Amino acid sequence: MNDYRPSPFNRSGAYAGAPGEVVRNKVLRNTYWLLALSLIPTVLGAAVGLYSGINQVMMASPGMSAIIFLVGAFGLMFAIEKNKNSSLGVVLLLAFTFFMGVMLSRLLGFVLGMGNGAQLVMTAFGGTAVVFGTMATLATTIKRDLSSMQKWLFTGAVVILVAALANIFLQMPALMLTISVLAIVIFSAFMLVDLQRVVNGGETNYVSATLAIYLDVYNVFSNLLMLLGIFGGNRE
Repeated sequence: MNDYRPSPFNRSGAYAGAPGEVVRNKVLRNTYWLLALSLIPTVLGAAVGLYSGINQVMMASPGMSAIIFLVGAFGLMFAIEKNKNSSLGVVLLLAFTFFMGVMLSRLLGFVLGMGNGAQLVMTAFGGTAVVFGTMATLATTIKRDLSSMQKWLFTGAVVILVAALANIFLQMPALMLTISVLAIVIFSAFMLVDLQRVVNGGETNYVSATLAIYLDVYNVFSNLLMLLGIFGGNRE
């Protein structure tokens, strides 16, 4: 399971009044700093998953892995939103990114088992960075309010999630490819909307902002890595 989008906490699309420029810049700055910090526990979680053999257990039991993923992700998401105005929210967010790193280790183990696995991981990382940079630039230049897209993007994310769960049992390669391509498109668009919301002052809590953008980045990276592994991987 790589495709994940939380229930739309703080995603009503309504802008609750524009805060001052100083407050807006502070939220944006703190969001970027916390997003960068969140990559550290993600990497640590992935390393724990790989070197402890958890990734092998997940590969052997995909159904149970999906249940653990959904329960853990939704549970931590709920806890983060409940504590977003305190320092505990930051701690829970970092715990969440560690958990997501552990869950990512299944895909990483699959790709790193290829002859050019490390290169594919770096390519996926670079591609994700390009997508993020592009969306961040567009978020500051597009004047039109894109919040109206959220409803349709969320619907698309739910469809992808259901299809991904179904494909655990169906094991249809064509469906898996379709899911990955659509996920990259949808979560790239989500990234643009989420970044614009922060830039325009629609999101005044940097913990919530970081959580949303992190999930966008996570899903783009994981699905891009999946496609690279399928089409560009060299089996040893």
